[in-house]
Amino acid sequence: MGAREIPAGWDEYVRELGLRLQRARLSMGLTQEEAAYAAGLTRSHYQQLEKGQSRPGVPANPSLRTLAALAETLNVEVGDLIAR
Repeated sequence: MGAREIPAGWDEYVRELGLRLQRARLSMGLTQEEAAYAAGLTRSHYQQLEKGQSRPGVPANPSLRTLAALAETLNVEVGDLIAR
């Protein structure tokens, strides 16, 4: 697999991540902007993660640091955000 190739199933994996982010955010009663700011992200970056995309047609690939910041903000474990 080349450096730019996307693994099979990755689209679905990051869509699930986006749904889990959204559910956790809503359970905390936060807007996307509030969650993004608290995690040190821009609103647009956070919106992209909830959509599962880094830009149209390209699946997201958040860093561990980003996932950890979001988990802390949303009061969940990192493992709760990622699909198993």
